[in-house]
Amino acid sequence: MNLAILSSVSSPFHSGSAGVRGSAWLLLILLMGCGQGATSPPAPPPPMVEVVTVTTEDLPDEPEFIGQTEAFRPVEIRSQVTGIIKKVFFTEGRNVKKGDRLYLIDPVPFKAAYLSAKARVTQAQARLVQAKQDFARVNPLLEEQAVSQKDVDDAVAEGLAAKASLEAAEGDLVKSRFDLSNTLIVAPIGGRISKSRFYEGRLVSAQTDLMTTIDQLDPMYVNMSVPETYLLRRRRELAAHRVQRPDLFQLRGIMTFADGSVYPHEGKLDFADVALRSETGTLQGRFAFPNPEADLAPGKSYLYPGQFVRIRLKGYIRTDAILIPQRAVQQGSKGTFVNVIGPDDKVEVREVDATTWRGGDWLIEEGLQPGERIVVEGFHRIQPGVQVNPVPFRNGEAASESPSHENPTPAETTQENS
Repeated sequence: MNLAILSSVSSPFHSGSAGVRGSAWLLLILLMGCGQGATSPPAPPPPMVEVVTVTTEDLPDEPEFIGQTEAFRPVEIRSQVTGIIKKVFFTEGRNVKKGDRLYLIDPVPFKAAYLSAKARVTQAQARLVQAKQDFARVNPLLEEQAVSQKDVDDAVAEGLAAKASLEAAEGDLVKSRFDLSNTLIVAPIGGRISKSRFYEGRLVSAQTDLMTTIDQLDPMYVNMSVPETYLLRRRRELAAHRVQRPDLFQLRGIMTFADGSVYPHEGKLDFADVALRSETGTLQGRFAFPNPEADLAPGKSYLYPGQFVRIRLKGYIRTDAILIPQRAVQQGSKGTFVNVIGPDDKVEVREVDATTWRGGDWLIEEGLQPGERIVVEGFHRIQPGVQVNPVPFRNGEAASESPSHENPTPAETTQENS
């Protein structure tokens, strides 16, 4: 068909007409363009995406809980006797040692009571000696009928009464000695003493009035509450051997303060309650942390009772854990999902159970298997079911390079070699 047209326009060329020759060339160009448009363009190459291969590893599983510090041994200081405070020996808010003097109750009335009790003991002892001597005199005379049986019985009774009086007097002596010794109140433990509630001249009642408290701060307790939901999940994981742990009381704790600083010493779990608290649905646990006085040096931390802290548990190991980059996990209407590349390099949308962050990765509990490939970069170029060109994830390196530079054609290779 094109040859016929060309032959039909050849005659004007020979006729020498310039206008006709220009029209003929224009028609030839149009016919050549129509012939080239009839050929279909080549199919575009599959879009390139960056992928990572799913692997498993054993990871430390370290959950965090809120805790509050508590003194290892808080002791209340109360007087054992009722009296007037004569002197206060300690400085409030300072450390005291075991046996240090704290208060002095006026000892004068207690010393007088002690001396009276001591005298009564001596009197009772003399009475008992007299009763024994009387019995020794009348008892032989009974056989000679020089005395009656009643005289002997009276001597025996007097001896028993004298002995009872002596025991009562000795009991009073012990009590008076105890009261006198307790007029001086000393520290039962070493620790930090709080503010005094009574001072010189005040009357304190025995075993009633709280005078001050001493807190033993080394070691220091940290109480934390563990939710029931965590306990149930952890029990299932242990039963399924997805998590391993040592003996319960071998667990360690890392303490973080409110400002983000980390306490330099590790704590050890030393108590776990046997029942949940019905009002909160939590189980009480307690860690013991060393709190040496040396940490008062510059740059060191020191624990005070009542601080709110975070406790990170150490000791749990999660076996065969799967970690994938956070950017690979997306949020949909049905939850979290990832794009999985199948064996035929086609995209498949897969729902996953992403539980916690580990740095820049998600911990995947369900939905992925080792060896599978997931898309990390290039989401805007793919759709479910589309075939792609997967390449290893480069974490942003050379991301701006084009695919042609990644995979040069044979012609480009020949040019470079030449």
